[in-house]
Amino acid sequence: MPIFVKDAGQWREISSSTGGEVFLRDGTSYTNKTINNIYVNDNGTWREVYSLFETTSFATVSTAGSSQVSVPANANAIHIQQAVGGGSGGVVGAEYDKAGGESAGAAGASGAYVSDRVYTVTGGEQLTLNVGVGGSPGAGNSYSTTAGSGGITSLSGASTGSIFSLGGGGGGSASGGGVQGPLRNNSPSTPGTATQGTSLSSGTTVDGLNITTFNGGEANSFNAYGNGVAGTNPGNCGGDNCQITGGVGGSSYNGAIAGGTGGVASSSSGGNGSQGSGAGGGGAQNQTSGGTGGIGEIVYRFLRIA
Repeated sequence: MPIFVKDAGQWREISSSTGGEVFLRDGTSYTNKTINNIYVNDNGTWREVYSLFETTSFATVSTAGSSQVSVPANANAIHIQQAVGGGSGGVVGAEYDKAGGESAGAAGASGAYVSDRVYTVTGGEQLTLNVGVGGSPGAGNSYSTTAGSGGITSLSGASTGSIFSLGGGGGGSASGGGVQGPLRNNSPSTPGTATQGTSLSSGTTVDGLNITTFNGGEANSFNAYGNGVAGTNPGNCGGDNCQITGGVGGSSYNGAIAGGTGGVASSSSGGNGSQGSGAGGGGAQNQTSGGTGGIGEIVYRFLRIA
């Protein structure tokens, strides 16, 4: 909320949006104490007429890659409502010629996450936001292939340094098979690992928000973080021309966002992941492709803690 002062006949705005601050005159000098809020008594009711900083709206970055944002001058914290590393892709299924079985593709794993965590930052510094890519399906030679891994989602500041880093899911793989046998070996995907950083455990913003009540992120819990989850790995079925469905992708945000569905033999490819969840693996017989892992994301807003 802006406040105006009259300076030599001119009204001037002092507000958080203009980077202005209000100082208190104590005796004969102005003390170096910033005023966070000013209230006036309006007919017996106290009303706020000035707040040093008003919490911003949420912004979402959900395109893979790097971007920058400047911390507002009077902000001193960033609320990460949710952030997650990229999910890995699903492995293609495999079919054989009288090898005694068929192979399902291992599903992708989800990325690590944080949810409703508040980190200290410096007003005016530039932050770098990196959003992890979703892993590609394992394709090509279905008897020896590896699905793409998800990318790292991270946040760092020019002066604050590294704030958090969320590993993407690692891709599953297949090896050692041949069209007339042997059946291939199927290795599972691996979950992303969280380096969650140091966050605030309590505090109230200058516009009255108690940060311990923040629970609107996908994990629905204040100060939450965790590693990703591996997708399922059904392996091989027994008997020529047997049918097997691909693996189910690992869920993200502690189960809040489902992974991709498993591909169905002769029918559908593995489903794609979303919001950092893993992709579904391909089915067999006949073989189908795996899906693409979910891209990571960062959802954030700026605050000032009193």
